[in-house]
Amino acid sequence: PHKGFFGDDTGLNGVRLLCDKAGEVTSSEGPRGAWSRPESCPPGQRLVSFRLRVEAPRGLWDDTAANAMAAICSGGSLLEGRGGPQGTWGNWSLPCPPGAGVCGLRTRVERPQRGGDDTGLNDVELYCCS
Repeated sequence: PHKGFFGDDTGLNGVRLLCDKAGEVTSSEGPRGAWSRPESCPPGQRLVSFRLRVEAPRGLWDDTAANAMAAICSGGSLLEGRGGPQGTWGNWSLPCPPGAGVCGLRTRVERPQRGGDDTGLNDVELYCCS
């Protein structure tokens, strides 16, 4: 999480996938924060499911939206990012079919609100490929 000016916190500001054959994919990202240490599946395994920890809207209080992401590898390893503690974990996404793995993503990121309540990243979709 990142605390902006005047106590306006944001949670996640972006998600980046590091591909096993080199290269990376980053969807839209908010302007705050720094990338944390990468999490990786063990060799030969693929990312197959994920979930987000999301803080529900708080009305007049400071909203952060998505705060952390966790993922499961094809061999069952759990990867969990070091996001903020706010919110509750959502359900796991449907897993990729056998033999497939995550190969792309799309994120929903709120633009800076210019004095309003910034949230950063609000939603993630991951796509499976064989």
